[in-house]
Order: sequence, then C-alpha cells, then structure tokens
Amino acid sequence: MNIIVINSSPHKNGTSVLLTEKFIEGAEEAGHNVYRFDVAFEDVGPCEGCDYCISNGKCVKRDSMDKLNPHLLDADLIVFVTPLYYFGVDAQLKLVIDRFYANNYRIMNNKNKSILMATSADANDWTMTALEAYYDTLVKYLGFEDVGRILATGCYVRRDIENSDYPRQAYLLGKSL
Repeated sequence: MNIIVINSSPHKNGTSVLLTEKFIEGAEEAGHNVYRFDVAFEDVGPCEGCDYCISNGKCVKRDSMDKLNPHLLDADLIVFVTPLYYFGVDAQLKLVIDRFYANNYRIMNNKNKSILMATSADANDWTMTALEAYYDTLVKYLGFEDVGRILATGCYVRRDIENSDYPRQAYLLGKSL
C-alpha cells in the first residue's frame, strides 16, 4: 500500500511528530511504502482560486506541492496529522488541503482511505468535536474511507504524550493496515 503521511506540526519534536513517527514505524514494519510530508518545513502557498488548474490540469504555483502531488495521486491511504489549533486543523495542513483543488477530481476518483491523528492540550470531552466534523465532511466530499482516528487529548508537551498510550495506538494502527 502507498501511504502519505501529511504532518503539519511546526514543532520538530512535538506531540504530533511522535504520533507520525510511531505510525510510520508500524506501517513500514507491515511492509507499506510511506511518504512523509512535513508541511511546516516546506514551501506551500495558499490556493488563490484562480482556476488555472481547471483549464490546464495543474496548479499555476510552483512550490513544494510539486513534490507531494505525484505521491498524492498514487496514494492508497492519506494520513492527516495535526495539532489542534482553535478546534480545527492548523494553518499548515489547511494550506495543503486547499491545494488539493488542483487535483480534486483525480483525488476523488482514487477512492483513498484516510486516517486522522491529532493532538491537543485540552482534554474536555468536546475538544475534538469541530475537528472531527471538518474531517468527516472532507472525507465525505472526497469519497475517502475513514479507517482510523487517534485523538490525543491532554497532550500539551512531548512528555504528556510519551506518558500516554497514544504512541502505541499510532504504532498499532500503522501496523494493522
């Protein structure tokens, strides 16, 4: 299986990165091909809604999406990893998702599977509600099949998540594919 892990955390050793690393470890042990895209350390500009891609089949922008797009179009599974920012995906991940527009119909026709992994400092029972609603809508619109979620609440700093079961869950999710 070809897997893309889109990690959007701007913290090189943060909580979301630990989930990313553990998921990849499990997926690679299971024999899958994994491409990791760390958005926060790439050059990805916003979609400008110019519709150039509609008539030309590709985005007018030349940036790091050029590296991601071939993998995106060949993916069987897309894993979205984000820290929770004001109850949604962070801006880095939103940039990438908005830029899916240039390949919208090709992505929709791939019948991909998807996973959501998110971390948050807050641990209220409603903390991830808005994020899950957004993800559910995205999955429905793109025709993806959701095959798993890890919603790591109460993980403000690295030691919080290291002292939790979430890294093991991420590893097992990757290994189970």
